[in-house]
Amino acid sequence: EWERPDGFVETLLSEDAEAIIDALTDAIKAGATTDQLADAVARAATRRVLWFATNNEFNDWNTVHHTFTYANAVHRATRKTDATELYRACFDGAMSVYLDRFLNSPRAPVPDPGESDRDPTDVRADLLDAFDEQGQVNHAATLVSEHFDAGGDPDDLKRTLGRGLLREDANFHTLQNVEGAFGRFEVVGDEAEQRMALMACARYMAAHFPTRRSAEQTFSIATRLHRGERLHEVE
Repeated sequence: EWERPDGFVETLLSEDAEAIIDALTDAIKAGATTDQLADAVARAATRRVLWFATNNEFNDWNTVHHTFTYANAVHRATRKTDATELYRACFDGAMSVYLDRFLNSPRAPVPDPGESDRDPTDVRADLLDAFDEQGQVNHAATLVSEHFDAGGDPDDLKRTLGRGLLREDANFHTLQNVEGAFGRFEVVGDEAEQRMALMACARYMAAHFPTRRSAEQTFSIATRLHRGERLHEVE
């Protein structure tokens, strides 16, 4: 039975396309399943978002985002069917990761795991505050990492990210990114990878926030109407 060797994901992130193809081919020969390969590609795609350099063009966020959502979708497909055609999808995803390599030059700074004595509640509040300002991409990732360092409940962190999402006029890509990151969190099975998934998500969100938040007004009006309140006093 094939087990992902150390450095396999880093190989998928390398600048050597031939080495990437060889790594995938050798893995298949050694018995790697589509699930295992797709998971590795999705891990690499997550890192492309996590390491996206803010000196790139803003629209290039879409490039790493599309690779991530594709790789994530392929991995989900492998958990529903063992169709051999999904091996090709793994190669397609890996080549997309390869083509995105210039968007990680240089790699964005990512905090290493450490320790924090801060109250996780305060960290989550700071994260929402970060979404109130433009340009807080790296800071948002730092706060997510600190929440893990402080021993905070990941479910509370995801709820905070969800709250940050729902108060914005989020577009389809942002909704996709958050849903994909939460999905990765559930399937990766180790804290280091879970941390990366949510840090990448927070960076993407911070890059696209704040918006005008006009949707929140719509929700407020709907809530008031549901309660039977009058929106305008009529004389």
